[in-house]
Amino acid sequence: MGGLLDFHFMQNAYAAGTLVALLAGAAGYFVVLRGQSFAAHMLSQVGFPGAAAGALLHVSPVLGLLVFCAAGALAVGGLGRDVDAGDRTQSAAIGSILALALGLGLLFVRLHGGGTQLIYSFLFGAILGITDADVQVTAAVAIAGLAFLAAIGRPLVFASVDPDVADARGVPVRALAMAFLLILAISVAVTVQIVGTLLVFALLVAPGAAALQVTARPVAGVAISVAVAVAVTWAGLALAYFTDLPVGFLVTTLALGAYAAARTARVLVPA
Repeated sequence: MGGLLDFHFMQNAYAAGTLVALLAGAAGYFVVLRGQSFAAHMLSQVGFPGAAAGALLHVSPVLGLLVFCAAGALAVGGLGRDVDAGDRTQSAAIGSILALALGLGLLFVRLHGGGTQLIYSFLFGAILGITDADVQVTAAVAIAGLAFLAAIGRPLVFASVDPDVADARGVPVRALAMAFLLILAISVAVTVQIVGTLLVFALLVAPGAAALQVTARPVAGVAISVAVAVAVTWAGLALAYFTDLPVGFLVTTLALGAYAAARTARVLVPA
């Protein structure tokens, strides 16, 4: 273990991984609380054409991820704003954008000519290839996302638990929903570097789901979700360094294990 951080690529991997886990763990708690796992999945797929567009334009794929994920979040918020239709309108919007995103991703990859390796890195992550510039972008995005989430955290919990009462008391429920979608978008954009678009749920859903099994208190829940996300990321990177197994597989397996442990503990030791 002493030589784990001797290599610069591992230093970048741990720096980016920690930043991503902090943001994904915090945002993921609200993803589960609000029942927006499908939205997180859609945004992860929107990140695929975004990263491909970045590669095509010879800019950082992270910037492409951010732009496309933010655009996807705004589209979902705009197309799914009909409150009277319930979640059906938003689900239809999410499904439509998801289909378009996959098609655009294939188009951009074909135009870029990167082949299967480029597709593999987008879908399953390539954290061990993260550059210093990517770490800097990730740090800026993570800090901004965490600050924004902290600013809206209290009313967001209220709007998530009981949106009708929150709306009646003057809480800007729709504005908060849009703001959270944007935070979720940037969380997805930076999380994709770790586990890829197909495995993004590892850090955006499992830690938050585990936290909700342990406590109903929002502050404690966010703290537990962040702790789980950081722990599985660190452990996944360490195991990947000493084995031939991919980081994405290890992180998702560990995250699922954390959720299963929390679920089992709740069953065995009811509150």
